[in-house]
Amino acid sequence: MKTAGASVAPLGSAVTAPGTPRKKAAVAGPVASGRREPVNDPMVDTYLEIITNSLSDDKGEDIVVLDLTGRAAFADRMVIATGLADRQITAMASHIERKLREVGLKRVLIEGANGSDWVLIDAGDIIVHLFKAEARAMYGLERMWGKELDVPPEESAEPLG
Repeated sequence: MKTAGASVAPLGSAVTAPGTPRKKAAVAGPVASGRREPVNDPMVDTYLEIITNSLSDDKGEDIVVLDLTGRAAFADRMVIATGLADRQITAMASHIERKLREVGLKRVLIEGANGSDWVLIDAGDIIVHLFKAEARAMYGLERMWGKELDVPPEESAEPLG
């Protein structure tokens, strides 16, 4: 079936999709060596400051920033904060999205903003998790991604016996 005037995208067209360099690299798949060069976006620190200031202005509680550089392929930073009610969490997410768009970050994706205990914001190299207190305790992202769990391989291999 042919469509008049339609063009077929080449097989590797996913690599040219919009997004941050890290997201494009993830779409492209693994490289032969198994390691990727770090992606240095000079705006990450600016975006991070906007996000944390916005959360603080919106009375977000227990704001934590985790450095994921070299530990996760999907982002360099993770921000976790707690809100008291669905409406507050939804407002925090929409304020972050608006403020990031104002400084030029156009691709901000929000999941769960329709009355959920957990809202996720994908701001390129920064992932933001907004929780109600109970959900934050249950999922324990700080425990999962905290540096205190990083143990060098030679230390983790304990002799048996």
